[in-house]
Amino acid sequence: MASEIDTNHIKGTSRNCNSILKNRYIFISIIILLIAAVIFSIIISISTGQVSIPFTESCRILIYQLTGIQIGDISQLTSGMFVDIIWQIRFPRVLLAMIAGVGLALCGTVMRAAVQNPLADPYILGISSGASLGATFSIMIGFSATGILGEMGIAFWAFIGALMASVLVLGLASIGGKMSSAKLVLSGTVINALCNAFSSFIIYFAKDVEGIRSITFWTMGSFASAQWNKIPLIFIVVALAVVFFLFQTRVMNTMLMGDETAVILGINLNFYRRLYMVISAVVTGVIVATCGIIGFVGLIVPHIVRSVVGSDHKRFLPTAILSGAIFLIWADVFARTIIHNGELPIGIVISLLGAPVFMYILIKKSYGFGGK
Repeated sequence: MASEIDTNHIKGTSRNCNSILKNRYIFISIIILLIAAVIFSIIISISTGQVSIPFTESCRILIYQLTGIQIGDISQLTSGMFVDIIWQIRFPRVLLAMIAGVGLALCGTVMRAAVQNPLADPYILGISSGASLGATFSIMIGFSATGILGEMGIAFWAFIGALMASVLVLGLASIGGKMSSAKLVLSGTVINALCNAFSSFIIYFAKDVEGIRSITFWTMGSFASAQWNKIPLIFIVVALAVVFFLFQTRVMNTMLMGDETAVILGINLNFYRRLYMVISAVVTGVIVATCGIIGFVGLIVPHIVRSVVGSDHKRFLPTAILSGAIFLIWADVFARTIIHNGELPIGIVISLLGAPVFMYILIKKSYGFGGK
């Protein structure tokens, strides 16, 4: 009898181990496929536009510019219209879209866990309205054109506005005791309303028509201003945040279980929630300052990914990061090819694509937060 129990126990343990290994191999396969999809999307994106460039030509130019490996005629790889279009215009733009997609999807995933709300996104801390206020103040008052700080452009003032809004939200949510998810959401709503009111106040009394147009275009988001000198800062900030949060998956999983479980496990969720909010605010602020306001990415991508891989952040987070990059690269391709000899702001495209998909998810999916 004892031997039968031992045999059944061994068989059960073996089945569990095989299931874990199988799931691990499936997850690794998904990650490899997503990385391949990112690379494929980059090459297709730099080949697509108002000037169509052959796929093989794009690959040759990109390989030579990145590695120095020569494939074909060297003169065609270092000079000519195709080289300038790919290396000076499209490739920086694609990289910026990829990095922004990674950062927004990352912050959206982190916010969902920190606030314990499936509708949380990177802008819940008032970052978008704060950045909009900073940019509006810069353009309409004229600080974007004069002074030492003005030389840094609208991006500097947008980042300052985003950071100040986030600080106000965190401070307001901390008043009266322990910070909670509900207080964070309500504080973000209040600061959003205040920042939007001040932005409207400045625009209402301003008489600069060109400035108003600049603000309107900036709030719709765009990668058209992508340049090589803008890539390093946003890349470093997003890369550091990705590395940090990939080592925080255990804490984020604990956040889904609630504060009481965290206390039992000896984890100070209040500290981690503040830390995650600050880091997410910095990342989102840098993205918004560089690209303008791009909504829905941090909301819809985590929803779709979670329905596929589940809520375990060890799988959820890396999958969401890569999916965000792919999503925003293709959204940018659509934005600059849908109109002949022109382009739509990326914010409009994301809303047109994201809203119907999000409505479909709300209608068809009936899962509770924290589970599958």
